[in-house]
Amino acid sequence: MSMPRAGYSAISSYSRVEILALVQARPERTIAELAELTRLHPNTVREHLQRLIEAGHVLPSIEHRTRRGRPRTLYSAATGTGHASSPIARRKVKEAADRGDVMRRVMPWTGRGVARLGEAATHQLDAIVEHLAESGFDPAVDEERLTIELSPCPHAASQADHRETLCAVHLGLMQAVLTEAGGPLQAGCIRTSVRPTDCTVELVRS
Repeated sequence: MSMPRAGYSAISSYSRVEILALVQARPERTIAELAELTRLHPNTVREHLQRLIEAGHVLPSIEHRTRRGRPRTLYSAATGTGHASSPIARRKVKEAADRGDVMRRVMPWTGRGVARLGEAATHQLDAIVEHLAESGFDPAVDEERLTIELSPCPHAASQADHRETLCAVHLGLMQAVLTEAGGPLQAGCIRTSVRPTDCTVELVRS
C-alpha cells in the first residue's frame, strides 16, 4: 500500500476543504474572516493555509493600504491564470509533463493518444493524473471519451456528509491544474451517482 503524498494530506481535512471552498468562491480573504466563517481558531486557520500554500492550492498576497496600519495578508485560490499562478503549481505541471514525455519515449505504446489529443492536451493529462494521484485518487483516463474515472472515491466514507462541497472544491482544483498546464482541456463537471463512491470527471475542449 502506497503512502499518501503531500497533495493528499493538504486537503484530507474537511477544515481545509472549507477554507479552500471559501477562497475559491471569493479571493483575498483574511485569516480573521476565514476563522469567523469556519468557526476555527485563527492559528488553526493559519496552519491550514500554510499547508495549502505548500501544496500550490492557495496564494498569499499583501494588502495595499491607503491609510495607516499594518497591511494584512490576503489569501486567494491558485487558479492557474496569470494573476493567480502558483510557482509550486507551475513546477508540478512542468515536472509531470517531463515525466510523461520520458515514459512515452521509454514505452512508445503509451503515447498513442498524443497524435489525437495534441501535445498540450497530453501534458494537461499528465498534470491532472499526477494531481489526482497526490490527492488520494486512482485515476483511470479514457482519452477518447475525455473522462477520468475516480471510483471508488477515497473521501466518500470519511466525508460523505460534505460530498457536494468536496466535489466542487476538487473540480476547482482540477481546473486550476489544467489551466496552469496550458492547453485546450477544461474540467467540465464531476458526474456522480447514488453511490457515494462512484465519481467520473468529464473533460471538455475549450
